[in-house]
Amino acid sequence: MKLAITGATGFVGQAVLDAAADRDWHVRALARRAMPPRAGVDWVRGDLADTAALAELVAGTDAVLHIAGVVNAADKAGFVAGNVDGTKAVIDAARSSGPGRFIHVSSLAAREPALSDYGHSKRLAEEVVQVSGLDWTIVRPPAIYGPRDTELFELFRAARWRVLPMPPRGRASYIHVEDLARLLLELAASDDAARGRIFEPDDGQPRGWSHQDIARAIGTAMGRRVWAPSLPGRALAGAARFDRMLRGGKAKLTPDRARYMAHPDWVSRPERAVPPGLWQPQISLATGLALTAQWYRDAGWL
Repeated sequence: MKLAITGATGFVGQAVLDAAADRDWHVRALARRAMPPRAGVDWVRGDLADTAALAELVAGTDAVLHIAGVVNAADKAGFVAGNVDGTKAVIDAARSSGPGRFIHVSSLAAREPALSDYGHSKRLAEEVVQVSGLDWTIVRPPAIYGPRDTELFELFRAARWRVLPMPPRGRASYIHVEDLARLLLELAASDDAARGRIFEPDDGQPRGWSHQDIARAIGTAMGRRVWAPSLPGRALAGAARFDRMLRGGKAKLTPDRARYMAHPDWVSRPERAVPPGLWQPQISLATGLALTAQWYRDAGWL
């Protein structure tokens, strides 16, 4: 199997490279900077605006896995450039010289495009994929966690102090990055059952988890009993403005993300579940969080 990947240097992309190596798949991966040699991987220097690099990336491959995207941006135009225009560019390359098989990593945020600029851009990107004429599958992951993650890492770090502020009361689904990586590879090699479909995978927990469930589970993984107050939406928005003032473009809690987090339902929908014969999650939340906390310790993050 020969696979083309965008976003291979990111959190999810690195897990996909690990999983592809376990299967002895050959990968061609896009990277903005020079990367160290890696067995089974041909690095292609460039970005989503580089048409020559994209043509080189997809040529001769069996499937394209489009993971790259923008999670934080200064404004709506930044999200559109990274998530919509970038997706169009990869699709154009796949149509011109690549395979017809196209796996697009979206987000549950695409279900609520009016809620955030990020979600709106992810929905637009999905629409671009659906009219591309390619042999496509769209994956909307819920909250992703695991080794190398810098997003939920903030919660692990906060748990050390036994106080873990959470969004307004609601529920969300979660998935370990290694389970997601396995799914993406299964879809890249799948038959007609997965084609032309939108999947919302999760860790197998019916109705997802409450935010307090997650806080307690992270506390347990960190060996702490935590207090997890639910912040009102107004307080969350205020914290986002403060984080933007404090960390500028490196802020994790942006106003756009605060609106996203205040939504009460980010649970994967059963009607969009992946067929069990194709893929099933293997890593439970408790096990995955414990392994993630240990990885942070071993890596010196905690």
